[in-house]
Amino acid sequence: MPVGRKPGTPKTGGRKKGTPNKATRDIRKAVLEAFEKGGGPEWLRKQMEENPVAFMNLLGKILPTQITGAGDGALEIQVVRKVIDVTPTRVDDSNAPEITTHH
Repeated sequence: MPVGRKPGTPKTGGRKKGTPNKATRDIRKAVLEAFEKGGGPEWLRKQMEENPVAFMNLLGKILPTQITGAGDGALEIQVVRKVIDVTPTRVDDSNAPEITTHH
């Protein structure tokens, strides 16, 4: 027998998308409290200097993975194209010094 809801049936109940479960919420709260009691930003700066690999791993985990535009709106991408004239021009070399080569 199939388990679950039929295709096309809307989801009902459960947590809303993006809402952490209680364990995740509690762990996050404990980590933030420890961070504050352990020195906060000063401790973090020290870790950046003394443990750069671990610091960069942490940074990679907390930076947003999705970029949005102003006010959480759509990202606006602007493409700027410059046209440069590369037509060769004749150089007046009548005043250039003469170059001689010796064999």
